[in-house]
Amino acid sequence: MRMLAWVVAAVGVALTARAEGPAPRKVVATTGMIADVARVIAGDRARVTGLMGEGVDPHLYKATPGDMRLLADADLILYNGLHLEGRLGDVLVRMARRTPTVQVTDTIPEARLHEPPEFEGHYDPHVWFDVRLWKAVATRIGAALAEIDAEGKEHYAAAAEAYGRSLDELHTWAEERFRSIPEERRLLVTAHDAFGYLGSAYALRVMAIQGISTDSEASIKDINHLVDTVVELKVPAVFVETSVPRKTIEALVEGARARGHRLVIGGELFSDALGRDGTPEGTYIGMVRHNVNTIVGALGPSDRPAAGVAPR
Repeated sequence: MRMLAWVVAAVGVALTARAEGPAPRKVVATTGMIADVARVIAGDRARVTGLMGEGVDPHLYKATPGDMRLLADADLILYNGLHLEGRLGDVLVRMARRTPTVQVTDTIPEARLHEPPEFEGHYDPHVWFDVRLWKAVATRIGAALAEIDAEGKEHYAAAAEAYGRSLDELHTWAEERFRSIPEERRLLVTAHDAFGYLGSAYALRVMAIQGISTDSEASIKDINHLVDTVVELKVPAVFVETSVPRKTIEALVEGARARGHRLVIGGELFSDALGRDGTPEGTYIGMVRHNVNTIVGALGPSDRPAAGVAPR
């Protein structure tokens, strides 16, 4: 009787496990932008963990012991590549020897990538600011999930397609919003050069104090050169970034004021990280919408003052 009871119990456990399905795959993504897309596409078939949270600069990020444990235990690792995660490069190479490790930008045609001359022959990694390119990344993430979970292939393909339609709508909305900025005010000035793809996609001229990577230091010469430009062009507003210290932009504002030009900080943009979890800006789509509305609000028609924070 005891043996029969044990067999019945074992069969019951097996049937329950089968009904519940396989355990969710463990996915680790480097940036919040990648993690957000992976969560949307994976649904309940994977548990996605992002290494870099709110306000974190991926250019300077170093793996913690906790990160190393997460990476070692993952079924799939997703990273941006194009030298964005510069200080994680060696870690990702080591992990790739034992775990599927996918560069989510690797299917974007090279002709659509920016290759700034000042970035030592490398591509600009900030591709998420062209929503059309991020759609290709979403498709790549869906394919990567299917490679580790063949039974979910149809689910991932359908989810990536649906998310792609949302991105098409987002791109169209952003185009319409940016068209409201008069041409002479379409100059986006930020702390570091993260918005080149945004400028190309939506006809904005983009300038920054620092280069593509925040690993380089901005000099007084860089700031003074940009002061000359904003004064000459009568730029109404400049922008700080959530993952970059404000001091260089504040120095730019003070420099313009010393030259008699009123320049305001038009708001805070999300560049290399999403906002806080649980907020609209904590998602990729919400982050893009916030940035577009902030830029348009500050640079909009010249018949009203630029929105933002006036210099103290």
